Amino acid sequence: MTQPLSKPPRKNPVARTRQPTLPPASRSRRTLGLTASAAAGRFDLQVCQECRAVQYPPREVCHRCLSDQLLWQAVAPRGTLLASTTLHHSNDLFFRERLPWRIGTVQLESGPRAIAHVHGDCEDGKPVKLALKLDRSGQAVMIALPEKATPNMEDDKVLRETSCDPKFRRALVTDGKSAVGLAVIKALLDAGATTVFAGDPHTWKKNRAFDALCEDPRVLPQALDITDTDSVERLSRSIGGKVEILVNTADYAREGGILHNRDLLKAQDAFNVNCLGLMRLAQHFGPAMAGRGADGTANAVAWVNTLSIYAHLNLPSRGMWSASQAAALSASQCLRNELRPAGIRVVNVFSGPIDYEWEQLTPPPRVSPSAIASAIVRALRDGVEEAYVGDVAQEFLARMHDNPKGLERELGTQS
Repeated sequence: MTQPLSKPPRKNPVARTRQPTLPPASRSRRTLGLTASAAAGRFDLQVCQECRAVQYPPREVCHRCLSDQLLWQAVAPRGTLLASTTLHHSNDLFFRERLPWRIGTVQLESGPRAIAHVHGDCEDGKPVKLALKLDRSGQAVMIALPEKATPNMEDDKVLRETSCDPKFRRALVTDGKSAVGLAVIKALLDAGATTVFAGDPHTWKKNRAFDALCEDPRVLPQALDITDTDSVERLSRSIGGKVEILVNTADYAREGGILHNRDLLKAQDAFNVNCLGLMRLAQHFGPAMAGRGADGTANAVAWVNTLSIYAHLNLPSRGMWSASQAAALSASQCLRNELRPAGIRVVNVFSGPIDYEWEQLTPPPRVSPSAIASAIVRALRDGVEEAYVGDVAQEFLARMHDNPKGLERELGTQS
């Protein structure tokens, strides 16, 4: 049975911080299909379209009929743990620092056998549930989990290394006064975060819900205006070395397209918050988080951006805002690659229209702030890179795969 994780002691300020190390990251182009599945929280394997044989590991042609018609499809994530062993020695630095480490052979119900990392509560010869997870290098690994949930299951070393669980970690929510920010603070506290730094972009503006939330000793309000470089720098010097999870909830949403809207101040404000604000945060908080990527059980693990589904396809009635969202998405992809050497995961959470004041005239369905907050915590625990929240975002995701040009045309007809 997994031993419960204990709250880490206060860090010795003069002790050396371990440098981040990564597991082996070399993968073939075919194998990156596993990474795509793991990043979205799916369990997809190659399936031969000629003989229906399931392939593992990924390959160029079918192992049974030599067909090259191999498509990635969802398969049953179940199997039997045939045998396992615990490693007490490794030539790889990443695993050498984390020994002992359990691995085993799993017979999948879909056919192939796989070598997988094994959760401590799995038993040889018993059924297991399989999952594709992203390791610290951002590549997919297969993990065998108990068929049914066990006590303290999420505290297992294998899962802790492949997730960004908020338990016993400190988080910064950049705009704690927004509807989404308030919900995220509550969700992080419920998930076990020890401290939440709540950004306050307008200290002069009273918010009863925010003030009530700050009465909790675990919530520490912080003056933070991400459009002001000095404000971001001051806060980073104060708490930058304490943040293990950063959730950027700041947003600037306004109506208006481009062709007949000559008030570019709206566009400047939208880009200043949604894109340049993200860059300011990255420049001042990113290096400190990267330096703590291997700092014990409460190391820095994740950077979360709350974005709109319109970051993928422009909504002409809000063309300037959509363009700023697309720019933020591009910046977050750059940030993901820059933080990967430190093992910091960048998570993008895309939502449809949110049920708050700026969407007053938007017809349902809308997404509640609490649903976005729950999706953020779930994405952190599952260790995924992308999450889509709400019916609109899920429909967009399906239609972008099926007919993106048709979706673009349909958005153009909306007022």
